[in-house]
Amino acid sequence: MSASNPKTMTIRRPGKAVRSPEGVATSPFWVEMLLEGSADGENTAMRATLDPGTITRWHTHPRGQLLYVLSGHGLVQNENGPVEALRAGDAVWFAPGERHWHGATDDSPFSYISIQPMENGSVVEWLQPVEARS
Repeated sequence: MSASNPKTMTIRRPGKAVRSPEGVATSPFWVEMLLEGSADGENTAMRATLDPGTITRWHTHPRGQLLYVLSGHGLVQNENGPVEALRAGDAVWFAPGERHWHGATDDSPFSYISIQPMENGSVVEWLQPVEARS
């Protein structure tokens, strides 16, 4: 398990991006950890960059998730809602346990910052692939 959130000012420089785990999206995407919490309530934050057409699986976050769009065009949907378009500057909040997915449109890469608090050693539960974007 990673260390708890820093106890003093910490600067992370760009350049430490890694590929996401297999099976969490239609194809791997770039993830750069910005903050890694390990205790309940501590935040984990990352910058993600998805290639055009890449979307995540359905998933939930035990304490919710904030997405802040940095660049490109994205799509987002919760379990009971329509697919919504996203662009730079948009912020999206998903409530704790809210089933959702997000990803890049077919014609644009998509980059965002994601912030989600830790609970019981987890920040996300990955579910089934998205069958159809309606």
